[in-house]
Amino acid sequence: MPKNSCSPWRIKQTDIPWQTSPDADAQLQTLPESLGRCQSRIYRLDADLSYIETHYQPTRNLAMESRMPPQAPRMVLTLGLRGHSSFHGRQDDTIDFKAGQSTITTFNASEGSRQYQANHAVSQLRFSMTQAWLEHYFGEGAFADCFKADSVRVVSQRASAAGSLLAARAMLQNSLPAQAQALFSLGQAMAIVATELGDLLNAGTSASTRMPAADKRLAEKARDILATEFKNPPSIMELSKRVGTNPFKLKQVFHRHLDTTPYGLLLSIRMEQAYRLLATQHYPVGLAAEAVGYQHASNFSAAFNRHFGFPPKQLCRAARSGSQQ
Repeated sequence: MPKNSCSPWRIKQTDIPWQTSPDADAQLQTLPESLGRCQSRIYRLDADLSYIETHYQPTRNLAMESRMPPQAPRMVLTLGLRGHSSFHGRQDDTIDFKAGQSTITTFNASEGSRQYQANHAVSQLRFSMTQAWLEHYFGEGAFADCFKADSVRVVSQRASAAGSLLAARAMLQNSLPAQAQALFSLGQAMAIVATELGDLLNAGTSASTRMPAADKRLAEKARDILATEFKNPPSIMELSKRVGTNPFKLKQVFHRHLDTTPYGLLLSIRMEQAYRLLATQHYPVGLAAEAVGYQHASNFSAAFNRHFGFPPKQLCRAARSGSQQ
């Protein structure tokens, strides 16, 4: 049972054994029916390349606790197809996984919990690769800079390529004869990994390598200002003056270093803060809107719905339902 009524229902991943799937060459993990429709399948597509398909719709706020001991360095590419979940590490680090986004992380050990919102459907595909596998296909040292940290590290988080989403849907709808399904899935997975990691290599060359250190510091200083003053943010002109540049240059370095615009970053900061308020402190929508700088709750609700794919009232209802469990 949860320690208190506001906590998510916690379950250790090791308490739910993996079983051989009856209809595929895969391992299947299914949570008890009392927790909702929650299932994962893991396929080994290639040496050191695994593919995990996750579909969760819990009936209560849920936290899946896991601990992975030190091992060979790995990179995980997560494609969010539907919904929103988050990983909360032991060092208070949080990683959000959203529909339409590709998140690339690296680690050689991890401990924390994957958290899911009650009555909210989540579908994700994860591709797990060792550093040795990556170097075999991309060349020695291709992603060396991504593996410098021992703990879980977010390497990249950006909108998924259209081709990757199409390939992911094809994997889920694979209706070929059983003898051909594994080969088809491997081909689609390789296409997704090549596309998403190829974009990462391009970004590293065009932005990180060529961008002057002074411009990086400028973008990070502006980012920190927005993260602190998101409720009453400065205008683009004011923000530019405070970091010592002009609006055109500021937008340029944001695009190159942060892969977004100042307004796009501000919106993400506000929405993530609002999500935390609505989910963990049970704020009504109007107060959450005010807390993140919106004068009109209707404008906030529309922005929240566009950002997460569901209205804030749905999150409020789920939070209240979870607190009553």
